[in-house]
Amino acid sequence: MEFGEEGLLLEPVSPGGQFFNSTVLSLAIIAVLEAQVPINDSQTLSLLKNVFLPINPRFSSIMVKDVDEKNKQWKRVQVKLEDHVHVPIFPSGMSLESYDTYFDEYITKIASETFPQSRPLWEIHLFKYPTSHAAGQLIFKIHHALGDGYSLMGALLSCLQNAHNPSLPLTFPPLMGAKNETSSRSRVFEFVPKILSAVINGAWDFSWSILKGTWVEDDRTPIRSGVDGVEFRPVSISTLMLSIEEIKLIKNKLGVTINDVIAGTIFLGTRMYMQRMNSEKSSSQNCTALVLLNTRLAAGYKSVQEMLMEPSKSSWGNRFVFLHVPVPKSSEVSKPLDFVWEAQKIVKRHRSSSAWYLTIRLWDILKKFRGAEVAAGYIHRTLMNSSMAVTNMIGPLEQMSLADQPIKGVYFMVVGSPQSLTITAMSYMGKLRIAMGAEKGFIDSNKLQACMKDAFQLISEAAN
Repeated sequence: MEFGEEGLLLEPVSPGGQFFNSTVLSLAIIAVLEAQVPINDSQTLSLLKNVFLPINPRFSSIMVKDVDEKNKQWKRVQVKLEDHVHVPIFPSGMSLESYDTYFDEYITKIASETFPQSRPLWEIHLFKYPTSHAAGQLIFKIHHALGDGYSLMGALLSCLQNAHNPSLPLTFPPLMGAKNETSSRSRVFEFVPKILSAVINGAWDFSWSILKGTWVEDDRTPIRSGVDGVEFRPVSISTLMLSIEEIKLIKNKLGVTINDVIAGTIFLGTRMYMQRMNSEKSSSQNCTALVLLNTRLAAGYKSVQEMLMEPSKSSWGNRFVFLHVPVPKSSEVSKPLDFVWEAQKIVKRHRSSSAWYLTIRLWDILKKFRGAEVAAGYIHRTLMNSSMAVTNMIGPLEQMSLADQPIKGVYFMVVGSPQSLTITAMSYMGKLRIAMGAEKGFIDSNKLQACMKDAFQLISEAAN
């Protein structure tokens, strides 16, 4: 089965697309949809042809260099869908625990593989065996050059339905962070003290980000091996489920945001793991988290069609920047709730700083005068010199279904980053799924997962 008009040049590849698909940096997003019932793949090819490919021309395109070979463009090609769909075969009649192992090994395998540049940068994997989490699992792997998490969530709106009433759209909690950020930025220009604060903080944060992107690196710790080529090492992916209602109770008690509670949990859990693995040094070791900030002005998710129609607010693509957030040291912050308040203070300060805007301009300048490969190298060093990346997405409030097959759980992971640890979080149907992508053989995923769970429990108990 083939689809597309071969040879049609669509548009230039965005700077972010060129950064994340270069010789020095190649990032991909893995999304896992956990099926409530056994997977029926009889409609897979027709759904891809009639629903998925029409979402965006980039799903039917490859990157090619332009005439001067300095930039890249998207080129429309014929899509052989069979090349993009993979159905692994394992022994039948095994136990759930055995299939858990098979699934973990399989997702580690595909996380380590790179996309061939001769075909569109996406693929589907159907794991049609029951595990302790689901009756089957659909793994969607897409190159980060095609878009970020916000773009992919818009794509979900076009592919998935409301499981209980397909005639009703999926709904999402409002992205209040984006709205508040917009209003706070406008208020900066109304008060001179805030202007001065933004300038001073921005200059300091931007200078520090440049140092982190060149020669200043975090300490080597139980969550950062610091070895060259860490992005090519196997990754173990584990997950943890938390209750959104319980997070809201903590949020209301402390007067913070949901993101503050999540960040505090991750920071505390990380320090607890470091102490368990290296108790003598870890309490005072330098550890930086790169928190991804969505730079769009939209206050909620948009469909793909709306993204393409409103380029100034919510356009498709990669529109984010890294915030360099120091993880609180347990030698300075000892109580569980202090990690939440410290996370609130640090992240709020960095979000209101102008450093994120200056960083985007720096990337553009590097690309313009030195080329996309040099800019990608700078981003690669920024990632490698830090200890971990943290990002999150808001999922639907209602249960989703794909071709009338209900989805009971969903999570995602960013792979290909030159770091030993990546942590993601996604809400879905009143639950928060935290996923941890850890360097296999270096980080003990089971102990890290247990530390995250214990950290949330300590924060919850201290708040009540």
